[in-house]
Amino acid sequence: MSDDFMIDTDDLERRMDGAMASLRTEFASLRTGRASASMLEPIMVEAYGARTPVNQIGTVNVPEPRMVTLNVWDKSLVGPAEKAIRESGLGINPQLNGTIIMLPIPELNEERRRELTRVAAQYAENARVAVRNVRRDGMDQIKKAKADGMSEDDQKFWETEVQDLTNKFIKQVDSQLETKQGEIMQV
Repeated sequence: MSDDFMIDTDDLERRMDGAMASLRTEFASLRTGRASASMLEPIMVEAYGARTPVNQIGTVNVPEPRMVTLNVWDKSLVGPAEKAIRESGLGINPQLNGTIIMLPIPELNEERRRELTRVAAQYAENARVAVRNVRRDGMDQIKKAKADGMSEDDQKFWETEVQDLTNKFIKQVDSQLETKQGEIMQV
């Protein structure tokens, strides 16, 4: 293999890692029937004239397995925070206790569990598409290098490297999806 042409596989791997990180964040926001502080991460509150993540306006705690609490620091943000949580689509009904918003996590019914597994599958598919887009970029780099004089052996070597990297990340996506769906369907 010639050192004349090097494909930046580290960059490709970093970008695929980014797709995996995004998937983990999306999975964390899905309710599985138990309380998790990360389920509030995607919620944005209208605070101080800007959209602010809910975890930046108060302290998120999980005092018991079926309860999440948000201790809002500024009294004037309790109402907007409650409204944002109610409208978030999490299916949680917030209860106020002064500046503390309590979020009891209801038991998931079978229909909601199936719906959440479909949502998880969609998140996983989006991650697979992102990984494949990175692979396409890598293959485009290889084609460009081939046009610039890369040997056919080098081309095959780099195509195999990029494909192996892609397969590794697709396998990780599938594994995480299987784990998440198992968590969701667990009664």
